[in-house]
Parts: sequence; C-alpha cells; structure tokens
Amino acid sequence: MASGQIAFFVDTTKCTNCRTCEISCKDFNNAAAGLRIRRVRTFEGGEFPKIFAYNISMSCNHCEDPICLKHCPTGAFSKRASDGIVVHDPGRCIGCRYCTWLCPYGAPQYDAREGRIRKCNFCVEELDRGRSPVCATACPMRAIEIGRLSDIASRPHATARIRSIPSPGLTMPACRYKVRAEAERA
Repeated sequence: MASGQIAFFVDTTKCTNCRTCEISCKDFNNAAAGLRIRRVRTFEGGEFPKIFAYNISMSCNHCEDPICLKHCPTGAFSKRASDGIVVHDPGRCIGCRYCTWLCPYGAPQYDAREGRIRKCNFCVEELDRGRSPVCATACPMRAIEIGRLSDIASRPHATARIRSIPSPGLTMPACRYKVRAEAERA
C-alpha cells in the first residue's frame, strides 16, 4: 500500500449484522470475553411511514487528529507516519482509561483481564505482510474495504457524517461510510 492516510470504507447498505467482522477481529486479537474491538451497531429511527434502520461496523477510526494520542499520559498511542494508522502499545499502557473517556466513538476498550486498553490496530501485522485486515477479509458481504483516505473520500456517497455518530469535526476520522439517504445526518 502506498503512503498516505489509510482508511476503512464501510458500505452500510451491504452490512447484514452477521457480526463476522467482530468475531474474526476478536479471534485474531485473542480478545477477552465481552471485549469488542470491532462492533456492529444497529441504528433505527424515523416515524411511520418514513422509518430507517442500518448497521455500521465500527472500530478505531484511525483519526487524522486522534484525541487518544494527544491525551495519553504514557504515550501508549502513536500514529504511523507511513499510513496514518493509530497504534496502541499495550506495554506502555497503565490502564488509566483516559482514552476510553475521551474518544467520541468508543474505540478504545478496557480489558479487565490484562488491566490495559485494547483497540483496533488495523491489523498492522497483516498489512505489513501485504494482506487486508481480518475484518475486511472475513466479511461475507464485502461491506468493509480499505484504501487510501483520499481515494475512499472521493467515492460517490462516501461520507464521514452520519446520523447517530458524533461529528467528524471532533477528530477527523479516517473512515468513510456509504449509507442510504434516509440515514444521512441532516
């Protein structure tokens, strides 16, 4: 993958809430019971007859301006210069949970078994071997893709601003979503 901010693209119109991405992520990361590094969330709303429902597979957004990195007292977070991936070093983490309180998207998760934070590292081990993150590989509907943010952001219908998700202006997330028109934030 060429240099430049890397990003997830999630097509919510394809996601069926099967949670295969969650399970593959959990397995790959040997995550403790109850810990969900990647989560599929379902959002519903509207009033009859104009209702909407959609599923979003979310993990760390690998933000361009990551609040977790700015405020971690031990420097456990870093941003790779080559691809913009926000990586967490559990060896430096003291489990203070500041990042869990600060992240508007709920990406860092406290692992009580280890007494430290866990989060999506974009499967950097896989990427460095030329492979895709396990969530994207496992998705049977191919709803999760990766690529350079500049390429993904230029796609028709790719948006960072959607209903029920905090404003992208807070941290400039490097994720884009395709959503149905009724699910887009006004």
